[in-house]
Amino acid sequence: MSAAASPQAPPPQAQLMQMAYGFCTTFLLRTAAQLSLADHLADGPKTVEQLAALTKTSAPALFRLLRTLAGIGIFSEDESHQFSLTPLAEPLRSGIPGSVRTSILSITGDLFIIPWSKLLYSVQTGQPSFDKHFGAPFFDHLAGLPEEAAWFHDMLISFNYPDAPAVADAYSFTPYARIADIGGATGHMLTTVLASHPGPSGIVFDLAENQAGAEELIQSRGMADRVGFIAGSFFEDIPTGCDLYMMSHVIHDWSEEQCLTILANCHRAMPPGSRLLIIESVLPEGNSFHPGKMLDMSMLTLTPGQERSEPEYRALLEKAKFKLNRVIPTNSAVSIVEAFPA
Repeated sequence: MSAAASPQAPPPQAQLMQMAYGFCTTFLLRTAAQLSLADHLADGPKTVEQLAALTKTSAPALFRLLRTLAGIGIFSEDESHQFSLTPLAEPLRSGIPGSVRTSILSITGDLFIIPWSKLLYSVQTGQPSFDKHFGAPFFDHLAGLPEEAAWFHDMLISFNYPDAPAVADAYSFTPYARIADIGGATGHMLTTVLASHPGPSGIVFDLAENQAGAEELIQSRGMADRVGFIAGSFFEDIPTGCDLYMMSHVIHDWSEEQCLTILANCHRAMPPGSRLLIIESVLPEGNSFHPGKMLDMSMLTLTPGQERSEPEYRALLEKAKFKLNRVIPTNSAVSIVEAFPA
């Protein structure tokens, strides 16, 4: 018996067209999230007519949408023409652990789609197309949109959720007595680290607007006796008195000048013998794929920041009077850049 022939890859033209057509999946997911279809199917299968009544849509058009979604594994149609959830559709439900509904609404909305559609401008100028279109920097504009800001925050948690346990597993935090999570938002990274390292205590340092959410998360994880919150801006000053400082998904948001300001504030706050951990995508050089390379394009269009390779981190840290000690890979897309004051 001859061996089964391996399937041939589509010709380059077909592969490129499939890539170009990728936006269709983006908007299929967005519409499913906007209509809360997974929520409507949470209690069991429903007909298109029932779903159309619940979503106030055209039944024939909704059927075409559901049929297409079912074709890519989101929802399933049975012989009686009722649609039901699939495992892939479950995270589209609202208010459940691991829900990505609002994250999808964020990443498929105008805040991301419009700047990406103007990527050419960013490549030509080196400036964020977001600022050009919306007339303000990303975070300034987002501050005036409370619903979108909440979606964006949920998206960051969903996107970065695997990083915290991966970082906790990859690095020994036990030798440190007090850890500062700079720009730590609601404290997911720090509380996850401390959960598997019972010795240290720590602080979450971020803007005052994150304090209520951080205190709620810290309390819910039973960490109130080990973790406190300090309000402030890393562009102005950073708390002293810790022997390990970490920043997760902070440096990549800002221009080199802004990064140097943040790092200078860290340098000034850090006592002798302390360490700095920068938790970010560290891009491989060469042709290999890495999720951080796609993320870097988001940084190019949305912010003045960027993802960096190890040599680029080394150069940045040297400008800030730090020495890069090592880069530690994790089981997620991020690595740990360990440095100390030079």
